[in-house]
Amino acid sequence: MNLPKQLNLWLPSYLKDRARRTRQHTSPKRLWVALTDHFEPMGGGVSLETGLRRVAKWEELWPAIAAAAPKDEEGRPPCFTCFYPQEEYERPVVERLATLSRSGVCDVEIHLHHFNDTADGLRQKLALFKKQLHEEHGLLHLHRGELVFGFIHGNWALDNSHPTGFGCGVRGELQVLRDSGCYADFTMPSLPSPTQSRIVNQIYWTTGNPERPRGFDQGMDATPGGGVRGDLLMITGPTGFRFKDRLVPRLETGEIASYDPPTRYRAKRWLDLAPRIGDDIFLKLYGHSAREDNAAKLLGESTSPGALQGMFQWIAEEARARSLELHWASAFRMFRRIDELVSPPARGGDPESIKATK
Repeated sequence: MNLPKQLNLWLPSYLKDRARRTRQHTSPKRLWVALTDHFEPMGGGVSLETGLRRVAKWEELWPAIAAAAPKDEEGRPPCFTCFYPQEEYERPVVERLATLSRSGVCDVEIHLHHFNDTADGLRQKLALFKKQLHEEHGLLHLHRGELVFGFIHGNWALDNSHPTGFGCGVRGELQVLRDSGCYADFTMPSLPSPTQSRIVNQIYWTTGNPERPRGFDQGMDATPGGGVRGDLLMITGPTGFRFKDRLVPRLETGEIASYDPPTRYRAKRWLDLAPRIGDDIFLKLYGHSAREDNAAKLLGESTSPGALQGMFQWIAEEARARSLELHWASAFRMFRRIDELVSPPARGGDPESIKATK
């Protein structure tokens, strides 16, 4: 039976997580916040001119918004991570994003929509796109000497998870991603899609059978000093309910959009739901922010602030109220902190991980 909002998939895990948190007797100390956007300037089959115009809006307004936001514990501004679709690659568009990334307030990772694909086909796509992003634009990162990438699956269909097989087709996709250099997947939550994982509000390694879809439904939690415990690291966003001013609870997935902009109440709810490892909270938000309607709501105009300006202030205020050190992060920087936490004490993380250059 399919319950509304796919409750049959995620409600048991949500209730288990709520019960576990009520038993926790220590308060977290740090908050890491990443904006992981499904950034699709060519989405909808638009012209190159339209794609460039969409990026130009972010070039014009985003740096000033980031500069005006409260600085974090290390004096950093927020960073916006664009997960750019491999199948929509346009060199002039990506180069504009690469130029923006050099300012330190933007980063670029890999997004992919694919259909009826194979493991070999996926490997080829990822290898080609990694090479393009790195060699032609100076993007992506090195981690322990390997060129790596973060990943968001298009159409939510990670690991061939749609019941009809729509939007993927790859058997063992999680293992292909891992072996191709994916440091973490940022797809979840995918609600209200039936591709939603049965594990919510956790950062974990997948342990499912590569011969079957939905390998992310089984996993091992990331724990301090626990090391790597499976195949692909899943960094999930907040999933649950929000209740304010509603008779019927509304679904909360950390999406920010024109039809569901950030609010002060949502910022509080995000921190209540976001995954935690030891003393650190990891808040991953997402959107589809190249689109004109979402960009207008989030960025505003040069003469009137958009929703992002308030969002950063509300998150910073909530962090102070909870005595949390605030850290704005790219997707990669969030992963680096997780890697430091889970690394056994003898290894102690990898301070040599650096931004890849041409």
